[in-house]
Amino acid sequence: MPKNLLILLFLFAFNFVRGAEDPGRPNIIFLLADDMGYGDLGCFGSAVIKSPNLDQLAAEGIKLTNCYAASPF
Repeated sequence: MPKNLLILLFLFAFNFVRGAEDPGRPNIIFLLADDMGYGDLGCFGSAVIKSPNLDQLAAEGIKLTNCYAASPF
């Protein structure tokens, strides 16, 4: 069984074991994409690339747009 599948199954099982979630804690989804520009998604103004699901997530949540990468490349 591949290692990634084992990790996924563990996380899925852990979700059932820990019980009901605290309603005061936020749900956080962190999306990291390589070589994507700021305006490459529809929620940031792109008319060329269609991303309706990500646009809906952005409309219903918070977009954190200020980032710093400590790398010379």
